[in-house]
Amino acid sequence: MIHQYKLNGYNIVLDVCSGSIHLVDEIAYDMIAGYENTAREALIAVLAAKYADKTNQDELNQAYDQLTALKNAGKLFTPDNYQPMAGRLKAKTSGVIKALCLHVAHTCNLNCSYCFASQGKYHGDRAVMSFEVGKRALDFLVEHSGTRKNLEVDFFGGEPLMNFQVVKDLVAYARSMEKEKGKHFRFTLTTNGVLVDEDVIDFANRECHNVVLSLDGRKEIHDRFRVDFAGNGSWERIVPKFQRFVEARGGKGYYMRGTFTHANPDFLKDVQTMLDLGFTELSMEPVVCAPDDPSALTEADKPIVMQQYEDLAKLMLERDKEGKPFTFYHYMIDLTGGPCIYKRISGCGSGTEYMAVTPWGDLYPCHQFVGEEKFRLGDIWTGVTNHEIQDQFAACNVYARPECRDCWARLYCSGGCAANAYHATGKITGTYAYGCDLFRKRMECALMLAAARQITSKK
Repeated sequence: MIHQYKLNGYNIVLDVCSGSIHLVDEIAYDMIAGYENTAREALIAVLAAKYADKTNQDELNQAYDQLTALKNAGKLFTPDNYQPMAGRLKAKTSGVIKALCLHVAHTCNLNCSYCFASQGKYHGDRAVMSFEVGKRALDFLVEHSGTRKNLEVDFFGGEPLMNFQVVKDLVAYARSMEKEKGKHFRFTLTTNGVLVDEDVIDFANRECHNVVLSLDGRKEIHDRFRVDFAGNGSWERIVPKFQRFVEARGGKGYYMRGTFTHANPDFLKDVQTMLDLGFTELSMEPVVCAPDDPSALTEADKPIVMQQYEDLAKLMLERDKEGKPFTFYHYMIDLTGGPCIYKRISGCGSGTEYMAVTPWGDLYPCHQFVGEEKFRLGDIWTGVTNHEIQDQFAACNVYARPECRDCWARLYCSGGCAANAYHATGKITGTYAYGCDLFRKRMECALMLAAARQITSKK
């Protein structure tokens, strides 16, 4: 499969199944478009007439031969032979867990209306995780990690800093058993910033591989949604704390994580605000909520969002030239050393190698399924008992989704988010069509950006 598009002055050709990216001129672009469904002589005749002032038949024949050589080398028109591999990675690692999302606090000190976790309660009761439950969760992870050495634990909520002492105690416990168990823990902390202080900063810089800091960009946008229970915005309280936090981390090992909604499809202004504040590791995520929610992105918002993605990629190239680069999470792509093909077709591993743990020790496929009782997998004492649901997640791969099979972006999204699919269609093997449209645009921009940077690096 070939995907062709034009962006920022480049004619881009992606060979989907090899991952090869070609930047070509107009003639080659048109020749590739007609290569598979038009006979050689007819195609060359058409192009000779169209580009009579730029080329001749001898040059066109040479170009055709070059395309044929690329095809024979597996860099153009590569067939998709990956379907038989689908599921092998999950089968090979069956029963092995590498990461847990610990919901140390099902409560929050903010009252964000767009929160998928219903302000931290996950449609249930407010609660915090005890040290005993968290300790057992870490033991459960080690017991089910097989031969894996590196294990990942996310401290999540609600707002995990509302249970900060337990977070510290759990990290200390994990560190105490690393040598004996032959494991290494990498911790991530996600916070809204309200309770950040010097103790939190010192601890996170010492123990957390990454921190995720929630900021929606412009003050008026952030304070529209991210308010406390008295309705007061949080922007002025958290921004100075985040700036100290990031400075203390040396500007690395963090992400500013924003959400854009119907209120700000022009989210590039929010990205620019974050840059102006000194933040350079950025993520802006489209809101996921019910279609009738006032925050939900609409079809009318879509072309605005698409243009924002294009303008964002151009801004990144401009900042590169100025010596002021920044990272945008969705544009991080490695053209030479990315994930193996098994990982690219099998998906994120939710419900199999990654699970969420509630304050009571219940297991769910990921944080976005917490509170959906039908998806409760079991608990950290007895393990997975709902094998029917886990088997569904184990069988969930890019080829399990009929809509994905003809999508050029399938080897980059791996079939997309199971939770988004479920909430949009009622099936984890469904597709969230709006999200798919945005993902494809992001990938076009990311591929252009990566290719442009490679060209620049060779000059």
